[in-house]
Amino acid sequence: MAIYQIIKENNKILRTKAIKVTKITTNIHKLLNNLQDTMYFYKGVGLAAPQIGISKRVIVI
Repeated sequence: MAIYQIIKENNKILRTKAIKVTKITTNIHKLLNNLQDTMYFYKGVGLAAPQIGISKRVIVI
C-alpha cells in the first residue's frame, strides 16, 4: 500500500499526453492498487495516474 501526493494543478504533467498502457503488467497492477489506496485516502471518487505524477493512461473509479 502506497499513498501518493496529489500534484498541484499547475504541474506540467497534467497538460502532457500520458503514455498509453497496452498490457496490464505486474507494475501496472501495483500502480492501480496504489491509485485506489490513494483515492480512498483522500476520499475521492476517481483518480488518474497523471494526478499523482505518473504519465500513464490509467484511472480508478
